[in-house]
Amino acid sequence: SGDKPYLIGTKVTKQDYYNTLGVNRNASQAEIKRAYRRKAKQFHPDMNPQEKKQAEKEFKRVTEAYEILSDPEKRAQYDRFGHAAPFQRVDFGPTDFRRSRQAFSDFGFGADAFDDIFNLFFRQGGATATRRASRAQQGENLEYRLRISLEDAAFGAKMKITVPRYVTCEPCSGSGMEPGSSARVCPTCKGNGQVEHRQQSLLGSFINVRECPECRGVGEIIERPCNRCHGKGRVKEKSKISITVPPGVDEGSRLRLSKQGNIGEAHGPVGDLYIIIELIEHSQFIKQGLDILYKLPLHYIQVVLGDRVKIPTLWGEVKITIPAGTPFDKTFRLRGKGFPGLHNNRRGDQLVNVQIAVPQKITAAQKEALKKFSSSLRAPEEYISSS
Repeated sequence: SGDKPYLIGTKVTKQDYYNTLGVNRNASQAEIKRAYRRKAKQFHPDMNPQEKKQAEKEFKRVTEAYEILSDPEKRAQYDRFGHAAPFQRVDFGPTDFRRSRQAFSDFGFGADAFDDIFNLFFRQGGATATRRASRAQQGENLEYRLRISLEDAAFGAKMKITVPRYVTCEPCSGSGMEPGSSARVCPTCKGNGQVEHRQQSLLGSFINVRECPECRGVGEIIERPCNRCHGKGRVKEKSKISITVPPGVDEGSRLRLSKQGNIGEAHGPVGDLYIIIELIEHSQFIKQGLDILYKLPLHYIQVVLGDRVKIPTLWGEVKITIPAGTPFDKTFRLRGKGFPGLHNNRRGDQLVNVQIAVPQKITAAQKEALKKFSSSLRAPEEYISSS
């Protein structure tokens, strides 16, 4: 059961008002009042947060029943005609609203309790729709993409960046008004910040509350907006900001600088600035997680005879030994010479990958020497099978 819209050609049954309140038809006004008080407390939405929608529905139903049975004239019509009584097209106009509001006050809920429930059922958007807006608005967060070298990412760095952002307008000190001027009450909403539109329906008179289009919900209008910021209280400019890049940041790392974003309109709170790290491609190193790959070019003679060579790392040059007969694409691992972890003492390794450097041009003497050397070698597959 419960209230449903009346449909043409469809029979709709509504629950008996006496059953709704749990009283008999001979109940006195005092009994009806006590019964409604019990039901109202039982189904009050604030007392049923887990089943709020159902509670709202039941609360509305018992309130409707009390509205009828607490009025001797309407009760008499209901006893005679039932739900077909003339008053069934209830209009929650000023008279009914005042009576219901007084009933809530009599029951100890407080006069404002009915206002909250009335807004809940008959105003679009609920209580939040009736809240007056503020001219002060939260400032936006900003993003800045910072391109840094692999070395700066590894060891950290301090630098200054230039960020376009909104700051407080100096001529008006953020008020949005020309010096010496003031704001006046909005003539459209009378300072409420909202306008109401009443609509009639089968369920009664519905009030649609909307933001005032003239003052945008603020309730006041600036007489003379500031010439520089045009009433916003902020202007855009390029700001120099000092930042510290911590050691170990990686591609895509986000650094948050609190209250370094846009200031809000009319002294609103300042947003944050987010620094997004982008790594510049290195001329020698390839980052692979915390490991650093370095491709080492060697002559054929060096890998055949072996050699000791210098290797660049992020941490300075080191010497490594290339054993005789080192094959192409062999990878050596230098422990702890890689990239540092962010906010910890962990370090990756440096991977040294051997590449054979083939000369593009050689002299006649070099060519003759290579031919003699080649003739003394066995077939390539024999060297592979024996390695």
